[in-house]
Amino acid sequence: MKRVSMKDKSAPHGEVRGPVQVAGPSATPWLNILNKCLLVAAAATVALAAAAFIVSGWSGAGSVVLGSVVVVAFFGLSLLVGHVYGRKNPSGAIGVFMVTYLVKVVGFAVVLFTLGAPTWLNGPWFAAAGVVVVLLWQGTEVVTFSRQRLQLYNDPVDPVEQPPAAGSGQAPS
Repeated sequence: MKRVSMKDKSAPHGEVRGPVQVAGPSATPWLNILNKCLLVAAAATVALAAAAFIVSGWSGAGSVVLGSVVVVAFFGLSLLVGHVYGRKNPSGAIGVFMVTYLVKVVGFAVVLFTLGAPTWLNGPWFAAAGVVVVLLWQGTEVVTFSRQRLQLYNDPVDPVEQPPAAGSGQAPS
């Protein structure tokens, strides 16, 4: 593994404390993104549910939790599919994301319209949780994905000395 010396900004006067190992590219970044998004969504859900409980009681808190669960299920499914399929065929992950998105939209629409809204559901808290968790989830996804190290090109291979091509006029050495 390659070692690179970098300046440590926390060290006095920018001294180098020691070698820092270079991280390689992630094989599948989707599970890491999912974990970070789940943490952010859980924190937002707890905060919103507490506020909803204070203002509207159990129906408000339950509505926040249900709204958050719907958003997490919708977006988390794509990242799980990307993780599973991305290990087998990383270049085909985007196509699988598109197909998964179509299935999710149709599937969630059918489920939500078939089941309908429960009588206890507090619409404003449900919608607020949905909007807040979607915005935080998408923001976390973008930031986490932008920090991933994705290898775009193959590593250079050391040229192996090959015999000259036939008819090149050079004698083998």
